[in-house]
Amino acid sequence: MRIDIAWWDLDGSPQTIESLRRHLRDGAVEPWAEVPGLLLKFWMADSRGNRWGAVMVWEADRPQALPPNRAAELIGRPPTSRERFDLEAAVQSASTLHGLGPVSAG
Repeated sequence: MRIDIAWWDLDGSPQTIESLRRHLRDGAVEPWAEVPGLLLKFWMADSRGNRWGAVMVWEADRPQALPPNRAAELIGRPPTSRERFDLEAAVQSASTLHGLGPVSAG
């Protein structure tokens, strides 16, 4: 398995963490549910550092065809940082992830 982590520094961007949360509520999440080989994607915010990011866990290497990167379009640039890693081990708890975080409160 592989992991991709992308972070955007929002300083100097017209976007804020709250505007990007609205973007997720407005349908940006759903296209990712159909991406082949994607096991999990989560979006994250760092209010103290004014950063926005995402983590994607893949069965293997990510496919070439992905949904449009609307975050990059809205922020006005590619991620400030993008890293890829091999996933050495994982465990899943009995809990189910869905609608967690401030996005679902909107």
